[in-house]
Amino acid sequence: MPLAMVGLGLFWMQGRAEVEAGAPPPQAAQAPPALVPSADPGDATGPAPPEATALSREQRRFFRYDRDRDGRISRNEMLSTRSEGFRALDKDGNNLLTFEEWAVATVDKFAQADQDADQYLTPDEFRRTAPPPKPRAKCKC
Repeated sequence: MPLAMVGLGLFWMQGRAEVEAGAPPPQAAQAPPALVPSADPGDATGPAPPEATALSREQRRFFRYDRDRDGRISRNEMLSTRSEGFRALDKDGNNLLTFEEWAVATVDKFAQADQDADQYLTPDEFRRTAPPPKPRAKCKC
C-alpha cells in the first residue's frame, strides 16, 4: 500500500510539471512612463468632503433596530435583538420556552453565587449575582 501511494504521488508530480512547462512565461504589464497622463491643477480645488451629521442618542438607538434603513421598525426588526437570548434559553431547540428552560438560568446563577451550598444567599454571596459594571465612556474633550 505505501508503495502504491509513493507511485501515485510521483505520477501526480510529473503530470503537474508537464502542465507548468507548457505554460507561457509571465509578462510584466507596465505602461511606459511617457503614456501616463499628468496635469497641473493650478488654483482649482475639489468639492469639500461630506460632513458627518451628529446623531442624537435616540437616533442611534432607533437605527440599531431599523435593520433595513427604511425609517421604520417592523415587529421582526424589534424582536430580532431578542432571538439570540431566546435561543440560549431554548435548550431543546423546539422554539418553545418551558418554565424549566427559563428557570435554568436563574437556578445556575443561584448555584454559582451560593458558595457554601446551604441554599441561602448571604449579602456577600448575593453581591456575586449583580451584572458586571459597564465601562464608562472616555471623555472626548
